[in-house]
Amino acid sequence: MRRPSVRRTTALVAAALLLPALAACGSGDKDGGGEGDASSLVIYSGRNEKLVKPLLDKLEKAVGAEVEVRYGDSAELAAQILEEGDRTKAGLFFSQDAGALGALSKEGMLQKMPAATLDKVDEAYRGSDGDWVGLSGRVRVIAYNPDKVAEGDVPDSVFDVVEPEWKGKVGFAPTNASFQAFVTGMRVLEGEDATREWLQGLKANGAKTYTNNLATLDAVESGEVSLGLVNHYYWYERVAEKGEDGVDAELHFLPGEDPGALINVAGAGILADSGQRETAQKAVDYLLSEEAQTYFADETKEYPLAAGVTSTVEDLPALESLESPDIDLGKLESLQETLAVLRDVGLV
Repeated sequence: MRRPSVRRTTALVAAALLLPALAACGSGDKDGGGEGDASSLVIYSGRNEKLVKPLLDKLEKAVGAEVEVRYGDSAELAAQILEEGDRTKAGLFFSQDAGALGALSKEGMLQKMPAATLDKVDEAYRGSDGDWVGLSGRVRVIAYNPDKVAEGDVPDSVFDVVEPEWKGKVGFAPTNASFQAFVTGMRVLEGEDATREWLQGLKANGAKTYTNNLATLDAVESGEVSLGLVNHYYWYERVAEKGEDGVDAELHFLPGEDPGALINVAGAGILADSGQRETAQKAVDYLLSEEAQTYFADETKEYPLAAGVTSTVEDLPALESLESPDIDLGKLESLQETLAVLRDVGLV
């Protein structure tokens, strides 16, 4: 087996997510809307229904309460929670990315979790204020077409893909939330000037744009581009579907704590004013259980984050072996600034 070497967010939505005025909606009389019903749980899920419904159906039995799930884009749902304030119907926010959880944490919307829950997950994958926790992880990688580029010639830094030798040979999805989260991470790690310069270089170098990670991976496989900036699990899902011999791309995991090796997480936060804290806490603990963590590993090909649970995906590098950058994932909430840079550069 070939060994790999070591998902839509608009500017309008992102701006809404971070509008200070929305936080102000959290003040005022509760009208009973935030009291909730301790015998039920409302989950706002930024994760795709098709992807997580089987797991959330099991969660309902595990918590012993009726569970209602409202699906949508993570940033949009976070904006809705901020607008609803203490009247929100949500008891639990199940986010596709750390940035949306960071935005709610920043506005004091989330309940601190007990140490017994937080300690199940490495501190790198949970909120620094102890009010959200990662459930599954994914790493940014470079997909490459081995008929176009030898493994040893694949860049070891995302900064190198703007070099002249890669002119017109790189694919990426600038409007995709995972790419925007990665660029936000680069801003946090390297500063806005360096990030802007890299984005300008990417555009000037004729990098080709696609709608999402899957389309980018398709372009790599077809040879339309030699390299693609994607999340790791798309490749593993495709291999599980087609077999490795049916996938004309390989993966390169970036070394040296490069920004291109960002590990982002899907995670959960309990809404502080919903009146559903006890049931929501049970839900979080279930999502960190071996059963749920194994679901993420087997069904989504993501990294399980709870201690003691390891991925069952063949040839997936161990999480602890990845040389990802050291970053407070909560700071990925500064998406509005990222979108402003992307607009200025002309990529969205």
